[in-house]
Amino acid sequence: MANLLRKATALTGKCHDITAEDADWGYVGFGLYKLAAGESVAEATGDREVILVLVEGKAEITAAGHDFGEMGERMSVFERLPPHCLYVPNDQNWQATATTECTLAICTAPGKGGHSAQRLGPAGITLTLRGKDQNTRFINNIAMEDRDVADSLLVTEVFTPAGNWSSYPSHRHDEDTYPDMTYLEETYYHRLNPAQGFAVQRVYTEDGSLDETMSAADGDVVLVPKGHHPCAAPYGYDLYYLNVMAGPLRKWRFKNDPAHDWIAQRDADSTTTG
Repeated sequence: MANLLRKATALTGKCHDITAEDADWGYVGFGLYKLAAGESVAEATGDREVILVLVEGKAEITAAGHDFGEMGERMSVFERLPPHCLYVPNDQNWQATATTECTLAICTAPGKGGHSAQRLGPAGITLTLRGKDQNTRFINNIAMEDRDVADSLLVTEVFTPAGNWSSYPSHRHDEDTYPDMTYLEETYYHRLNPAQGFAVQRVYTEDGSLDETMSAADGDVVLVPKGHHPCAAPYGYDLYYLNVMAGPLRKWRFKNDPAHDWIAQRDADSTTTG
């Protein structure tokens, strides 16, 4: 099994470059650039589709022969503003020139030529509450299945307040048995506020063949090849993560860990009964 906790390989420039081959799986790739104002990067998508996410800062972006102008708004991800994002199909090129300090995420998966280059945000993205009590978190839906904007990619942002849990109750999506479940590989790009904090994430299977508990620092990436993958924000530290998922079918169907499904059932019952 590949190392699931990935540290940044540089402080500036391309800090993460996680390919499907490097992760020893078949679909998801994740890259991240940290750029100073005036710096430019350019890549060809090849056989993969790309969603660019302006995590922080601003950049002028061209892609697939179109000039999308300056994109980006929030200077700190913890402002919780909807992100500026851009979809780029396979067999195209894109270029970004930072106009401020800029953190740019590159989410990739196999492309099928089914969608054109287009802005995905901030328009159409609304911060949405999910969960309750210490399981409360807030979602920016960039490209989940209710938005027909990609061939393979599912991308979302999650803000978890200090002291709360997320991706919980524990759930998995590692079998291709739709409509019961979909096989989706997943990456988590973690950020903490204040930045010296840490998040706790466990990746485990019910049979115990995989069971790793990791302390993720600001800027770390966690790979989820299979199994359940809950995470927690310690008291005093807000947690953000950017999720990238992909598999043979662009749908998100999961199963809760039977040991903890009672929590989901209880919370659902309390919602319906008041």
